[in-house]
Amino acid sequence: MSHDSRTAPRICPLCEATCGLTLTIEGTTVTGARGDRDDIFSRGFICPKGASFGGLDADPDRLRVPLVRGDDGELREAAWGEAFDLIAARMPDLVKAHGPQVVGVVLGNPNVHTMAGFLYPPLLLGALRTRNVFTASTLDQMPKHVSSGLLFGDAHAIPVPDLDRTDHLLLIGANPLESNGSLCTAPDFPGRLKALRRRGGTLTVIDPRRTRTARLADRHVAIRPGADALLLAALAHTLIDEKLADPGPLAEHLEGLDELAAALAEFTPDAVAAACDVDAATITAIARELAAAPTAAVYGRIGSCTVEHGTLASWLVDVLNILTGNLDRPGGALFPLSATARAPRNAEPGARNAVPGKGFALGRWSSRVSGHPEAKGELPIAALAEEIDTPGEDRIRALVVIAANPVLSAPDGDRLDAALADGLDFMVSVDPYLNETSRRADVVLPPPPPSQSAHFDFAFNNFAVHNQVRYTRAAVPLEDGRMDESEIHARLILAVSGLHGTPPSAVDDLAVDTALTRAGAPKELAAGLTGESGPERRLDLLLRLGPYGLTLQRLLAHPHGIDLGPLQPRLPEVLRTRSGRVELLPEPIAADLPRLRRALGDRSAPLVLVGRRHLRSNNSWMHNVGSLTGGSNVCTLQIHPDDAARLGLADGDTARIESSGGGIEAPTEITDTVRSGVVSLPHGWGHSRPGTRLSVAAAHPGANVNQLLDGTLLDPLSGTAVLNAIPVTVTPAQ
Repeated sequence: MSHDSRTAPRICPLCEATCGLTLTIEGTTVTGARGDRDDIFSRGFICPKGASFGGLDADPDRLRVPLVRGDDGELREAAWGEAFDLIAARMPDLVKAHGPQVVGVVLGNPNVHTMAGFLYPPLLLGALRTRNVFTASTLDQMPKHVSSGLLFGDAHAIPVPDLDRTDHLLLIGANPLESNGSLCTAPDFPGRLKALRRRGGTLTVIDPRRTRTARLADRHVAIRPGADALLLAALAHTLIDEKLADPGPLAEHLEGLDELAAALAEFTPDAVAAACDVDAATITAIARELAAAPTAAVYGRIGSCTVEHGTLASWLVDVLNILTGNLDRPGGALFPLSATARAPRNAEPGARNAVPGKGFALGRWSSRVSGHPEAKGELPIAALAEEIDTPGEDRIRALVVIAANPVLSAPDGDRLDAALADGLDFMVSVDPYLNETSRRADVVLPPPPPSQSAHFDFAFNNFAVHNQVRYTRAAVPLEDGRMDESEIHARLILAVSGLHGTPPSAVDDLAVDTALTRAGAPKELAAGLTGESGPERRLDLLLRLGPYGLTLQRLLAHPHGIDLGPLQPRLPEVLRTRSGRVELLPEPIAADLPRLRRALGDRSAPLVLVGRRHLRSNNSWMHNVGSLTGGSNVCTLQIHPDDAARLGLADGDTARIESSGGGIEAPTEITDTVRSGVVSLPHGWGHSRPGTRLSVAAAHPGANVNQLLDGTLLDPLSGTAVLNAIPVTVTPAQ
């Protein structure tokens, strides 16, 4: 370290693990990143993404000033004032002329990795008054939100496995050694799984691929892709049929246990075995092992969500935790309590059940073209293209895209790309890159790199496997000519609201006033809030209103975080159902079960496609970092040796893959880590479109797997695109 070097703590914003980093900084440049050994949550763990923080932060392809589309149709650099002037001149007039529903909003995953991306979009949606909201959730996690909403009355009440205390962990559709976890915030997930094994616990992994996680398991079950819900239903049936189900103290909080038993009666191990390609004896053994374990947790993720029965699979994960008495139990699956959560209001001490809530409703409105029902206030992102390019009243004419790249991440990117190019009157993109989607915008507003931004995990602390709280201020000052991300969002809200020219602080003042009103707190509390910015004042307020009564000043005094203790049982306080109980068989679930019963007779196509994750990337938004390219982070078609021989493919050959949405080509990687009848391509590639400024990604473009999909196949309850278990044909490329 040179004499002018210094270090600064920073929470890593590059995946859900939220590891603590120690950045080495020379001047205003991040020259290194290592794990923060003093971080109270991650204890020094770091993955390749975190180690590449400096390279991502200093990426020369990052935009530094706004881009505005000129009269010649080309994007050019512009001053911040000009960019917001254009938004203020165009967006309110479009809404005035055609109504609020002609505006669509698209939110990508990176939003939950920044303070501004979490705090401001709800205010933007309130200002626009549009129901045309699309997010990355309908490409990954919406089934879990829907099942939690139906079971517990709150779509954000998602129990997480108590990794550090469980005796038995069953993972289905999850590969945390490469994804670092999802809806389960756990730094050093690999180390936690190894600790489970060291203390004599059992790890069972259900996955059609022999992933790094599966190689660590005591039992790996190579299920046929898409059959997750059938297998989980058979496990639940076995627990009930063999009288192994024992909810224990949960029983007094349950409604519908007898109805559940009847609903699952047909899903015997023998009945599902052929469809799952898992023998009945193995299914029965797994169920008995779950029941016999002192504590156990079932955890399902993306692989079990992005299939035809994703919501049913997500529901059955929690049904298994309930039937074994492991929901809301140390060592099982518990509900975290973050420092900014709503203070508990349900049930007085000793009360049997929660105070009845409003419950959770689906389908309060539907999409214009195909009539897709909303879920959690969102419409399927797979329907975005048709909402733009199909004529009619309330056709989407204007789009605000924040930290999203749906041309790559959503089905049928070609159609969406054409819709963005030809079907919109105006488009704004908040993005640090000119990527496959933002290249179509009329205005691009680039946020600063992460070193120049403060960080607090509003979202991921709600899914953390240990209650804790951490905050880091910007490691380096904001560069001249840049605008803080929170100010970008605030000015955008004012511009679309017809309030252009109002000080950005007015947005935060309104947010503080609204939060105080909703909490029933005295307005005088606002005067005592501390912080150097609007987001810090809002954070201070949420901490004060939260369950631990913390403050920003106390958090700043603990730069490596505050340990708030292990997860604790929280029922019935988390329940928001109308009955005040866990509703085991909600009506939408019961209505969808006949569709699952019909799947008992289905047989998979000769070859089906599944996705996969890479440790060195997070979807499409890290493919422009040189240090993260190469190695295993490549876009290849993995195929079993038997299938390759049958199809006449050799390792390294270019294969042609075709499905309902079209065809793509990718190099072949022959490996027995995928079961026969299955091929695998990673998500987020396809950086070959002209007009982007992604030099590293363009040099290794890969193939866009989502171009194989036409966007018509969705999980009906959640609107989530079916991205796994897709029938494909594979041939040698000509």
